[in-house]
Amino acid sequence: MRLGYTAMTLSTFLIDTVRLTIWLMILALAFAPIERLFAPKNQTKRKGLLADIGYFYLNGLTPALIMATPLALLSAMMRAITPDAYTNAIAAAPLWLTIPTGLLVAELGSYFIHRWCHHSRYLWQFHAVHHTPDHIDWLVNTRAHPIDIVITRLGGLAPLYVLGLDKTGGQAGMVPVIITLIGTFWSFLVHANVQWRFGWLEQVIASPAFHHWHHTNDEHRDRNFAATFPLIDRLFGTLHLPDHYPPVYGIDEPVKPTIHDQLVRPFMPAGRLGARHDEIDQSS
Repeated sequence: MRLGYTAMTLSTFLIDTVRLTIWLMILALAFAPIERLFAPKNQTKRKGLLADIGYFYLNGLTPALIMATPLALLSAMMRAITPDAYTNAIAAAPLWLTIPTGLLVAELGSYFIHRWCHHSRYLWQFHAVHHTPDHIDWLVNTRAHPIDIVITRLGGLAPLYVLGLDKTGGQAGMVPVIITLIGTFWSFLVHANVQWRFGWLEQVIASPAFHHWHHTNDEHRDRNFAATFPLIDRLFGTLHLPDHYPPVYGIDEPVKPTIHDQLVRPFMPAGRLGARHDEIDQSS
């Protein structure tokens, strides 16, 4: 019995690894030519490629496994306490209505958890890994501590489960899957090393310029927390979108470039980073 379970687990792992490899190839074929054509003239040499590929596989395999149990428990709990009339109404709602509703709900949840990651001394230790690069391109999207990935994704997905939007349109789980796919692709796009501007659309949907300013390491840092809709940053006073790209990226503190050091550092008191800025909630 145990042998069969181990074989099944290994088979699933291999299938997921192949799936990620194909996905990596598709992304590389899509973004590498675009970045070569539209990258800034004064771009610096790409560093940490092998580490970023390692993060791509690590964060493609582990966070989903970690999140499965809490999301299932949350769904079961909400199903037990939610009136049947509401559950049935949500289940009967068409996807054309629940997808945009779910996107907005997930975006609000992601915004606040993302902002908290910058303001909490503890959460910043994990989130800082994503801000360590002094360059930005599509592959930097997956350079993140797995714990940070779990926290930020739960921040966006948990509200969907609380509101019952995980069971809608007659297809359980379809809304979270679609929203995750949209968010995943768009997050690669906004990290891309391209000098693209969307004109007036930048006020509606996140562009590379919008998100690059989130990674700046000058006096304008800690802005643009929304993943997809800049209007949320405008609403809460955190929007910064000038007509040029940031002059500098990264964080102040030196961080070792290896995956091992970056994964372990948040748990080591001697290696922890300082607070993101002075206005830290001391209760965090």
